Amino acid sequence: MTPRMPARALITASAAALTLTLSACGSSGRTAGGGGDGTLTWALTQGSEATFRASATEWNKAHPDSEINYQYFQNDPYKQKLRTAVGAGNGPVLFENWGGGGLKSYVDAGKVADFTSDLDANPRWKNRIFPSVLKSATFDGKVYGVPVNGVQPVVLYYNKELLEKADAQPPKTWDDLLALVKKLKAEGIAPISMGGASKWPDLMWLEYLVDRVGGPETFANIAAGKKGAWSDPAVLKASEMIKQLVDAGGFAKGFTSVSADTGQAEAQLYTGKAAMILQGSWGYGTINTGSPKFVSEGHLGWTGFPAVTGGRGDTTNIVGNPANFFSLSAQASAKEKRTAVSYLKDGVYNDTYVDNLLKNGDVPPVKDLDAKLKDTDNADWTTYVYTLARDAKSFQLSWDQALTPELGNELLTRLDQLFLGQISPKEFCSQMDKAASK
Repeated sequence: MTPRMPARALITASAAALTLTLSACGSSGRTAGGGGDGTLTWALTQGSEATFRASATEWNKAHPDSEINYQYFQNDPYKQKLRTAVGAGNGPVLFENWGGGGLKSYVDAGKVADFTSDLDANPRWKNRIFPSVLKSATFDGKVYGVPVNGVQPVVLYYNKELLEKADAQPPKTWDDLLALVKKLKAEGIAPISMGGASKWPDLMWLEYLVDRVGGPETFANIAAGKKGAWSDPAVLKASEMIKQLVDAGGFAKGFTSVSADTGQAEAQLYTGKAAMILQGSWGYGTINTGSPKFVSEGHLGWTGFPAVTGGRGDTTNIVGNPANFFSLSAQASAKEKRTAVSYLKDGVYNDTYVDNLLKNGDVPPVKDLDAKLKDTDNADWTTYVYTLARDAKSFQLSWDQALTPELGNELLTRLDQLFLGQISPKEFCSQMDKAASK
């Protein structure tokens, strides 16, 4: 999710890329590999472009024999170039990705090197990273990527003034949420804003409800391709709860025509047209940009997704984008691998790197940042996001990224139909089972 464009998000207008072409000094290596002169070239989308640039400059000054060079691409062209280059065996030494199904497809094709032994040999490096985040790049117990930017959990934002008008508190349980919907409607207040026209915001509701009802194991079975996993009772129950919320008028009128990619949904919150919105942590920046006064005057509130009574999922479990990752080409030479591992261990998430992330509003998934967070702008928000990610027993990557691209697209289509009332919860489950079996 980036501003959450499923996982094109974490990426907005421009995207970065550690060069898919070699530096000017030339190369005797592969098209996007390491230079014969020691230059290391990588492919990146944009996560925090300013941080990446500063990191490269700092590294190059200290390591002139293993320089880093960037070339910038829009997000979708980057993904296509990366897929083509990796498929042809000409992939970059290091490449950025979102973990999950996309990375696993490269791993299954034998294109990605295993970081496990490097992390085990450097426990200070490994143990500094949130385990819940590292899981998104871990397959069959082996680690194929390390995080490089900030966490982006999905939270429930609310307009404090509108809740006060309805003499209400943010919901702690699903039953609370349904009661709040009824109370807000009685006051003439639209309960929940959502950019339904973009489809991917629908997914956040399903992800959280499946987790709260059945726990992380439910989606683990889906991701593993277990037969009939989409018809698990937890998925069916979650689908029925979505229908229940839609039928109760939980979402603002016209939500299916509201775009989430242009800030329209967040605008409904800060202009007082809706009381709540379920959105990723990037939503804070969108709201703060759209109405700095709304934030500075303390009208914005946030909380975790409600618990489901009798559900198996822990209330600390979160969904969203754990991070973007750097992965290493399986074709990297021994020297290239040493240089890459050295940079990832010592050049990423060092003090300068972390400071730059925090300056840009990103919250990195590394331990012991409490003191630094107190000195950031909007420290209450950054501390909340950090604590949420640090304490999560499970941090589930957005399903459209955790699954194959084909199944992810099918999911968004069927879920949109569920929200529109065009298919029933049972039909949603059966159609997803059918799509998964292809």
